[in-house]
Amino acid sequence: MQETGILQDDLDLTVVVPVLDEDESLPELARQIRTVLEERGLAFEVIFVDDGSRDGSWRVIRDIHLEDPRFGGIRFRRNYGKSAALDAGFGRARGTYVVTTDADLQDDPAEIPRLIERLEEGYDLVSGWKKVRQDPLSKRLPSRFFNMVTRGISGIPLHDFNCGLKAYRREVVESVHLYGELHRYIPLLAKWEGYDRISEVVVQHRPRQFGRTKFGMDRFIKGFLDLISVVFLTRFAARPMHFFGTFGTLAFVIGFLMALWISIDKIVFGNPIGDRPLLLLSAIMIIVGVQMFTTGLIGEMMIKREMEKGDEYQVTEQLRPSHVEPVVREG
Repeated sequence: MQETGILQDDLDLTVVVPVLDEDESLPELARQIRTVLEERGLAFEVIFVDDGSRDGSWRVIRDIHLEDPRFGGIRFRRNYGKSAALDAGFGRARGTYVVTTDADLQDDPAEIPRLIERLEEGYDLVSGWKKVRQDPLSKRLPSRFFNMVTRGISGIPLHDFNCGLKAYRREVVESVHLYGELHRYIPLLAKWEGYDRISEVVVQHRPRQFGRTKFGMDRFIKGFLDLISVVFLTRFAARPMHFFGTFGTLAFVIGFLMALWISIDKIVFGNPIGDRPLLLLSAIMIIVGVQMFTTGLIGEMMIKREMEKGDEYQVTEQLRPSHVEPVVREG
């Protein structure tokens, strides 16, 4: 793993940018971020995370880093997904605040100061809301449905969980570990960790200028499955017996009562039970109840021996951002 640059801890802001085949947009994105943050007088670093791009994205990131060391990069060996990219960037962030933005220029860097101002009001997390989206209807409708369901299940009143433009206090991103499609549910994960001061800001959404969208219906299917996982993990990860034990006990009691009833029916009234579906159903309910109860016990034992999980991604190269004046090229 190659590294260049000087580590700098005293920073106001870290901007994390997941990148996948966006070589055309990166120079302009870097210019806009630099202009906006320098105008505000912020000490900042930018971490581009190349999530296995097949175009010239990493070459462009290296060029940007050579011109301005405040822009650094992480390169994955292959595509691991946006959650892994954000997780890698969060783990290397040095700023007091951490902002995420997409690399396709649809998020406007000019909105970053407004997100920071909201954080300074005391919020832990501020999410952008693309109230007016510059996307086709085929993308807007599934996204609206997804946000409605997520809002109802999570209890967090955000309109746009999918917005890539978000701002966090650094301690928030340090408390969450992302994988799969969990980047959509960072607000829920943060709330579970006790960071429940969450706000929302309407942000400008711009049409895509370069490349092609990475949107696909499979993302929403995976997203809903991950939502179920998040809800389970946030509510029952530390107490699996409460989940499995409750349903296991309920299934066992129902099965036992059914078995008791057909036994009484056989002994008292002399009715045959060998060909009755209720006999099979009661046996299944008892077995399922015991299995779920046992699963809860195993889960409790696993939690007692839990160890931190290592990174799931391989970094092949890294450019450390540093707060050094950019190189001015003549001509």
